[in-house]
Amino acid sequence: MVQLAAQACDEKRGEDIVALDMKDVSLVADYFLICHGNSERQVQAIAKGIKDTLEENGAHVKRLEGYEQARWVLVDTGDVVCHVFHKDDRTYYNLERLWGDADHVHLNLDRNDTYGI
Repeated sequence: MVQLAAQACDEKRGEDIVALDMKDVSLVADYFLICHGNSERQVQAIAKGIKDTLEENGAHVKRLEGYEQARWVLVDTGDVVCHVFHKDDRTYYNLERLWGDADHVHLNLDRNDTYGI
């Protein structure tokens, strides 16, 4: 599911897509997916793309929070929590640093602005 969510981000031109393996770090979810868009409209498009893609592939989206404000949208399936930020807010909250103990998950995406280990 995390790979499908990452591909959905990529299709909507989400930037700096990062997946973190949270299994040994947090009880909240197995994976966090983090990306950002450069405008509120793009943030909403990315979040909707993730939601639609996951539901089309059998996942149940439990929560979609922050969609109207489009500064930090949370798409939560239980196992995978996707954080779609506006660029400025991503820098401010810096989840990658907050969850620095989590291993990065390699993502197989076409664009060069994504990374994973």
